[in-house]
Amino acid sequence: MTKKPLAWIVDSTAYISQELTLHPDFFSVPLNIHFGEKQFVDGVDLTPTQLYQKIKDTDDIPKTSQPSPGDFAELFKKVGEQYEQAIAIHLSGKLSGTLAASKAGAEIAGFPVTFIDSLSLSYGITGLIERGMEMHDSGVPIPEIIAQLEKMPGTMHNYILIGKLDQLYKGGRMSGVQFFIGSLLKIKPIVQITKEGGLQAIEKVRSEKKALQYLIDKVIEGHHVGRRKIYIMHGNVRDQATHLKNLILEQIPGLEVEIGDISSVLAVHGGEGTLAVLWFD
Repeated sequence: MTKKPLAWIVDSTAYISQELTLHPDFFSVPLNIHFGEKQFVDGVDLTPTQLYQKIKDTDDIPKTSQPSPGDFAELFKKVGEQYEQAIAIHLSGKLSGTLAASKAGAEIAGFPVTFIDSLSLSYGITGLIERGMEMHDSGVPIPEIIAQLEKMPGTMHNYILIGKLDQLYKGGRMSGVQFFIGSLLKIKPIVQITKEGGLQAIEKVRSEKKALQYLIDKVIEGHHVGRRKIYIMHGNVRDQATHLKNLILEQIPGLEVEIGDISSVLAVHGGEGTLAVLWFD
């Protein structure tokens, strides 16, 4: 049997659009979410909507874990029966051990995989996949595709408005004093994935209206003619994401703006109400 030339592999922190879901050469390995002793598979046993409800209904603090090397090896063995090689793009190695587990899984399976650390997550992964698929469909040789994709990590601009302070507090990322003061003053923290793949707080805004305006201003500052598209990612607040999109389009008519949900794994950390704007140079 003649094998297909190239498969594309991500983890479930990526924004997986309907187009990607239907792509015949696309595969995703889910991370895990834990509530106490119960484990759920991201996107399989637990949808983002179900996650938000569970967070409201229980005092258990949800946690996440990466797939095991065995999980990756199982997929790589299956993919290796149909494909000559794969390109795997994962969330930042500074934020998770998923990339390391994937590399170990490829060694177990004995399947040739080129690994790219997105230095990001969500659309930061998806943008690389979309660009790679476009080049492949255009007949660009695989070595050249890899070379181009390896230049993209760290070129993403992102501004993330955290949805719920209590989720950061329950997850141990905020002290009790910070939580009390933040709640009292209705502070809206804005964080950013750095070009090195880490996470840092960059702003604290005191109202939702000001927070939305901050995101709009950043998009306007970063806009230039020829930009392909921007993404708005949200945590179970599509109406707010649509409102933000409309406000942006009032300032930049004709800009391509796509709205997507953050995955359950990211929702554990960001919380319901999270909004983010993201784009590549």
